[in-house]
Amino acid sequence: MIFYTTMDSPVGRLYLAGTERGVCRIAFEEEPLKVWLARHLGVEPEDEPGPLTEVVVQLREYFSRLRRRFDVPMDLRGTPFQRAVWREVASIPYGTTATYGEIARRLGKEGRAARAVGAAVGANPLPILIPCHRVIGADGLLVGYGGGLSRKVQLLRLEGVRV
Repeated sequence: MIFYTTMDSPVGRLYLAGTERGVCRIAFEEEPLKVWLARHLGVEPEDEPGPLTEVVVQLREYFSRLRRRFDVPMDLRGTPFQRAVWREVASIPYGTTATYGEIARRLGKEGRAARAVGAAVGANPLPILIPCHRVIGADGLLVGYGGGLSRKVQLLRLEGVRV
C-alpha cells in the first residue's frame, strides 16, 4: 500500500507518499508525484497518511525553526551511487552549503564526478528531508533545484544562509 498526504508549507503545498517502510517521495506538484509513483512503484497512492503523520510533524517543526535534522524512516529507491550521494547530502549541516565537487571528493571521486553527483542530487526523491537545497555550484551560485530556485532561496534563508 502507498500512503499519501499533503501539507501546506511556507514554500507551497507539499505532496508526500510513503510505504510501510517509510516516506518515499516528497513533491512540490501533485501530478509529477503520481507519475513518479506509477513509474517506480507501479501503484496509485491511497489518500491515507498512515506513517506519513510523523513526517508532517517533523516538517512543520523544521519550517517553525524547531528542527534541524529529520529522524523518520525513509524508503529510498535509487542506484548505489545515488544512495551514497543522498547520504552525503543528508550530512550537510543545517545552515551550511556544500558544492557538487565537495560532495564528489567526500565520496572519493575526482574529476568529472561533480556532474554525476549533480545528476544524483537532481534525482533526490525527498527534497527538504535530504537537503539538496544546500548544494550549490562551484562558484557559490545557486543552481538547479527541482522545486525551483525561488524555493531553494526560501529554504536557505529559513536556515539562516545568506543568499
